[in-house]
Amino acid sequence: MKTFLQLILMASVLFAVAAMAQEKGHLNVRTLVQKEEVSVNATGETERHLVAPEAVVPGEDIIYTITFTNVSDKPAEHVIITNPISASLTYVAGSAFGPGTVIEFSVDGGQTFGAADELIVGTGGVERTAQVEDFTHVRWVLQDGLEVGAKGMARFRARLN
Repeated sequence: MKTFLQLILMASVLFAVAAMAQEKGHLNVRTLVQKEEVSVNATGETERHLVAPEAVVPGEDIIYTITFTNVSDKPAEHVIITNPISASLTYVAGSAFGPGTVIEFSVDGGQTFGAADELIVGTGGVERTAQVEDFTHVRWVLQDGLEVGAKGMARFRARLN
């Protein structure tokens, strides 16, 4: 069973990657790891809230929210945000989104990327269409540059194995 401490360690690795981007002086990237809590309000309506997880057990979803801001004095061109998917997690199909981006996935540790339905994996000479269990990374390619001070957001869900 994965603990909250292990999630914090995963988030720390992601923060380290974000810090490298920030050191280059172009983007400030932050990753937030949360889970969804469902409650019923006083009028009987279901409400969903993202909260910091105290614990996550196998079968529960974790939501990654990546925010980025152009902190340079020039527009940022060719912005690509890449997030690894831990081996202890499985990407939840169809959950990645990011306004103004093309979303791609990798099945080879981030060496190559493509659309989810175009990825092929091979084992023992037999090839098959990749499944979400095969995804190792998700990335968002911004279609337009990011103006000075502009912000963006990307998000995806992954299930703890």
